[in-house]
Amino acid sequence: MSAVDVRRIAYQGEPGSNSHLVCQRHHPDHEAVACASFEDVFAAVEGGDAHLALIPIDNSLAGRVADIHHFLPESSLHIVGEHFLRIQFSLMALPGATVDTIRTVHSHVHALGQCRKVVRELGLTPVVSGDTAGAAREIAELGDPTQAAIAPPLAAEIYGLDILREDVEDEDHNTTRFVVLSRDYVEAPAGRGPVVTSFVFNVRNLPAALYKALGGFATNGVNMTKLESYMVDGQFTATQFLAEVDGHPADPGVARALEELAFFTHDVKVLGVYPAAPDRLDH
Repeated sequence: MSAVDVRRIAYQGEPGSNSHLVCQRHHPDHEAVACASFEDVFAAVEGGDAHLALIPIDNSLAGRVADIHHFLPESSLHIVGEHFLRIQFSLMALPGATVDTIRTVHSHVHALGQCRKVVRELGLTPVVSGDTAGAAREIAELGDPTQAAIAPPLAAEIYGLDILREDVEDEDHNTTRFVVLSRDYVEAPAGRGPVVTSFVFNVRNLPAALYKALGGFATNGVNMTKLESYMVDGQFTATQFLAEVDGHPADPGVARALEELAFFTHDVKVLGVYPAAPDRLDH
């Protein structure tokens, strides 16, 4: 296979991040391409520099990932898959360092918040970095045995650090959900296993419009697994909703529910119809 033929998947973060790990685990036939921002990830696929994008959308502890819900409706990309990752962090430092020599620990603010117990137990001074894997790279570059990082185990492998402690996260149910995006609209076939349908909509300015719009899903026995609202263009009166349901638009119940939804909403946009991850029910 020539370099031109190599398929690429873009992710936000530095090599060794959790997003990088998901790319390696679920898309080993793609070259993983690190991007500095979510905007760069979307642009890479929209511009043809990458075939797929992988972005985190929800975390079981921190909730929805900021900004992603604003990018999705405006993007020309489509959701074609999902993956769940049990988040595991390690405490790492330079070779030869020990828990007795380290004094400070670098990581992303969310990771530091999710690993408070080990930081407190070891009496470490937390230092906020922009990215967990980036924190590991910083420690490798600094060359200071008193400084450590909290990052995914993959980062220790990439940057040549020793893992001092594994699984230092406070909770064992810390899970992030990622979605895979493509320029091409690829709809999962109906009747071949569990399917998720993701869509956005705006509610018409009518009394009880949201209640009526969602009523069709209840009366048709469609399970709605996600419903989130957020402002559009900073206007308090303009609210957009992101919803996800179990099922395919070709399923009679889902089809009737979406038809009823259209009566009370506008700007309905299906973001993707994709296979449910095998471990979705575990999360």
